[in-house]
Amino acid sequence: MATRQRESSITSCSSASSCDADDEGVRGTCEDASLCKRFAVSIGYWHDPYIQHFVRLSKERKAPEINRGYFARVHGVSQLIKAFLRKTECHCQIINLGAGMDTTFWRLKDEDLLPSKYFEVDFPMIVTRKLHSIKCKPPLSSPILELHSEDTLQMDGHILDSKRYAVIGADLRDLSELEEKLKKCNMNTQLPTLLIAECVLVYMTPEQSANLLKWAASSFEAAMFINYEQVNMGDRFGQIMIENLRRRQCDLAGVETCKSLESQKERLLSNGWETASAVDMMELYNRLPRAEVSRIESLEFLDEMELLEQLMRHYCLCWATKGGNELDAGSRPQI
Repeated sequence: MATRQRESSITSCSSASSCDADDEGVRGTCEDASLCKRFAVSIGYWHDPYIQHFVRLSKERKAPEINRGYFARVHGVSQLIKAFLRKTECHCQIINLGAGMDTTFWRLKDEDLLPSKYFEVDFPMIVTRKLHSIKCKPPLSSPILELHSEDTLQMDGHILDSKRYAVIGADLRDLSELEEKLKKCNMNTQLPTLLIAECVLVYMTPEQSANLLKWAASSFEAAMFINYEQVNMGDRFGQIMIENLRRRQCDLAGVETCKSLESQKERLLSNGWETASAVDMMELYNRLPRAEVSRIESLEFLDEMELLEQLMRHYCLCWATKGGNELDAGSRPQI
């Protein structure tokens, strides 16, 4: 009953918003990824009771190789997040850059694995949509209010700040604005910090992504960076991926950094990170527990394993650390 009373305490303020039309194609990838995750969850690839509150179930069936790719992505990122939380005993903060409709905050809460604070950053237009869903749907708002020490929770079109969770509308290419907004929401540079970017850096120019990586490495005493995005993009399959996205007005401005696993690691090491590791998603898929692979492969028939392998060889998961003593950077997370 107390929770019900507090649900109505979320208030909304009007806020002017201006969006750069050039970024429309990039913003569209948020919807694409959310629809793919929603579909994969609906047929049992993984459990996520929250994604349904952010995105409708598409009538269009997604291809089995796409579903398995998303499963590997969600599994790999989740394993790295949990490794970081275990190392820091949850005395840390997580900053999800370009978070879209991600539901990690709620799923970590259900597992009693929340960090001291969880931040999300994305384009203001995407944040406005996410906050509308949170405000209107008690399964999303109640867990936030439950952890919040005040009776009311102020939310406007581009920002929500609570004791354990914040959502911020900002452009990752404007680092002074990003830092200012994070600090207003009580980002603590003394805490071990995990930063996550999934298919984000590739939409920035190499200079812009380098600046973001340098800022992240220099801002926190101990930190880890997770990057999921394309790799091996110099071959014919990679070129077809680039052309398909370009036809949808979505340019991979940073694709030159996605030549190889080595180029991905080099970018991290040359921008302030002390250790860097990378695997392509086929390697990660082959490392999955056999029981889990059997389970997901029984969900639907895959006609061409070769197509799955081609796709997975063109995405990778990278992670980097600095401040190795606190994070035990020498140990390789099991993914």
